[in-house]
Amino acid sequence: MSVNRLLRVGTVAVASLGVLALSACGSDPEPTGSSSPSGSTSSSAGGDCPEGTLNAEGSSAQKNAIEEVIAKYNEKCADVTVNYNPTGSGAGIKQFNAAQVDFAGSDSALKTEAKDGGEAEAAAAAKRCQNNPAVNLPMVIGPVAIAYNLDGVEKLVLDGPTAAKIFQGTVKTWNAPEIAKLNPGVNLPSAPIAVFFRSDESGTTENFTKYLEAAGGGAWKGEPAKKWSGTGAGKEKSAGVAEGVKSTRNSITYVEWSYAVDNKLGVAQVDSGAGPVPLTAESAGKALAAAKPAGSGSDLALKLDYATKAPGAYPIILVTYEIACTKGLPAEKTALVKGFLSYFASTEGQASLAELNYAPLPEEMRTKVDAAIQAIS
Repeated sequence: MSVNRLLRVGTVAVASLGVLALSACGSDPEPTGSSSPSGSTSSSAGGDCPEGTLNAEGSSAQKNAIEEVIAKYNEKCADVTVNYNPTGSGAGIKQFNAAQVDFAGSDSALKTEAKDGGEAEAAAAAKRCQNNPAVNLPMVIGPVAIAYNLDGVEKLVLDGPTAAKIFQGTVKTWNAPEIAKLNPGVNLPSAPIAVFFRSDESGTTENFTKYLEAAGGGAWKGEPAKKWSGTGAGKEKSAGVAEGVKSTRNSITYVEWSYAVDNKLGVAQVDSGAGPVPLTAESAGKALAAAKPAGSGSDLALKLDYATKAPGAYPIILVTYEIACTKGLPAEKTALVKGFLSYFASTEGQASLAELNYAPLPEEMRTKVDAAIQAIS
């Protein structure tokens, strides 16, 4: 069955997850997705089209998704230009808080606690929004693949402790006993494991290290963070690590699923205790069902359960948030932000994501996101 077919099947499963009614990194440094749409939007996309230019920056995990949505928005709003620069989640938040962009994309919600004596991201965002809170709007669901390039190995199974040891650097060869035990009958080479990681500050890194900490059985020694603390060679952005694995035999990385598919990389199955689970939209949706609300009101931040043992659940998922001011932008910018994000969250906007190896928002979550966008003033 093709990935896209699996995704269409999985979308149905994800959409039925009522639990989500509970309230859910760059590539290529050049700005992408400039748009010049035509006509007026439908009511689902926020009413009549505004005019002007909207600039945004951040998550590379959502690069393919937001570019597709911009292209669709192009067909509706002739007088709006939308520029998105996929520089990574950390860079996007910094640029947003410095008032250099109108909204940010991040694979983790704004931090509410300061680290290393600095200012908390949420507090800095509130200052940027003229002393009004910024909201975390879950918009794109993108599973994180453990992607590999291993000659002759079409199926690779890993569990949390073994993945943590590989990325920590304590399991160093492909035929190590920990890997061999999970892959009986597989001809694993004795070659060293070449690990690639994101060298930029990345929400994908933060989500993946949260998984390694939660499921690694103590093998992962670092703190979950946007900055990598394990072993390996650094590459910038999602495209960089995917290309690194594609061009290097006996290598492995963590990367958003669509990049693994686009580069024809192997994707490991994950065993959380109930047997190996392949990455599909349906299996990612089962993990998403374990998410709990972490925000309040119109802030829709989620707490994901990376250690879920639900049968058939693929536990390594991320949610890309669009981070926007609830108030505080000039009226013309507010209209642009609301117009574009309304379309992004609309049924039409979300429907375009399935063929790109993303999972559209479950309907009950999509409705909440739309309501939060409409409350922006």
